[in-house]
Amino acid sequence: MTDAFIYDALRTPRGKGRKDGSLHEVTSLCLSAFVLDALMARTGLPANAVEDLVWGNVTQIGEQGGCLARSAVLASGLGESVPGLSINRFCASGLEAVNLAANQVRAGAGEAYVAGGVEMMSRVPMGSDGAAIAVDPALAMKVHFVPQGISADLIATEHGFSREDCDLYAVESQKRAAAAWEEGRFARSIVPVVDRNGLPILERDEAMRPGTDMQSLGALNPSFREMGEIMPGFDAVALLKYPHLERILHVHHAGNSSGIVDGAAAVLIGNRDFGTRHGLTPRARITATAKVGTDPTIMLTGPVPAAEKALAAAGMTVADIDLFEVNEAFSAVVLRFLQAFDLDAAKVNPNGGAIAMGHPLGATGAMILGTALDELERSGKGTALVTLCVASGMGAATILERV
Repeated sequence: MTDAFIYDALRTPRGKGRKDGSLHEVTSLCLSAFVLDALMARTGLPANAVEDLVWGNVTQIGEQGGCLARSAVLASGLGESVPGLSINRFCASGLEAVNLAANQVRAGAGEAYVAGGVEMMSRVPMGSDGAAIAVDPALAMKVHFVPQGISADLIATEHGFSREDCDLYAVESQKRAAAAWEEGRFARSIVPVVDRNGLPILERDEAMRPGTDMQSLGALNPSFREMGEIMPGFDAVALLKYPHLERILHVHHAGNSSGIVDGAAAVLIGNRDFGTRHGLTPRARITATAKVGTDPTIMLTGPVPAAEKALAAAGMTVADIDLFEVNEAFSAVVLRFLQAFDLDAAKVNPNGGAIAMGHPLGATGAMILGTALDELERSGKGTALVTLCVASGMGAATILERV
């Protein structure tokens, strides 16, 4: 197998995923082309230098439909000989794009790829494309489907995480993200978004709430209690699958769950010959990738088996990993990961995560991969594992080794 190296990774700041968010005026296509052009400019690559663009976006409808990847190629400077592949593995789409590209390089199917993703949640609402698992009773009843928030509360109940545990984790995420911004830890990866005249649109993640504390979170009502307990009664559905539980404790709310935001991220992946020919220095090697399917009712436990599978593929143990990036879809997802591997919390998401900065679905995986890479370089450490939970019961993971 040929080594697959990461030569660069960029992301936009995350904009609030509402009509008053700074990026709302920007289409998915324009933001994709913007970050792709920024990657090309920083690396100095000529047009048509890469084999393909693998681009994640979850809600593939309207302006995010019709193979957005190919449209982004044509709108950017990648070159028309680069085809473009849009993929959807829900929340892990951006990371799966990277993994697919890396494995193509490792297998010799092309020397270099650009991978990443975009999601403009202020313009293309989550769920607006429909989902058979949620709306087709033949499948929903078979798998005991419940919404993700109920699944997150089910994880908390099953594994013993209280409302206080989840809120404490959320406060820490906000503190870490604020400190990371103040210390310039994201400076290498962030590409400020500007308009056609070069005027700034967004330079900083804007969904952060650095003043968050336990008192402010304590005032928030659980977001999923009503849909669980009253109508349409999803708690009862989940308990059919988990009958050993007396009831589901509703502990998640807007303050300890990931924020709805806009954003895009791009990663350049290639073999060593590609880098040598274009005068590029590799920043990290992709050591292993993994994807798994899990129980679709509890749904969000995929990071644990995905990490185990990636570690086995790399011939490593959890003790060999210096740094972990676990997407903060909900507090309980990360708390379960910490619990399962008995990890030092300081090694997981040291710069905060999606609870503080937001989760632009199709882009997040590529974003946190770049965050892990930057942190390895900043701290002088050697290895990182990046993982996300995925809707419908899946998980994805990637292991990086700093070069």
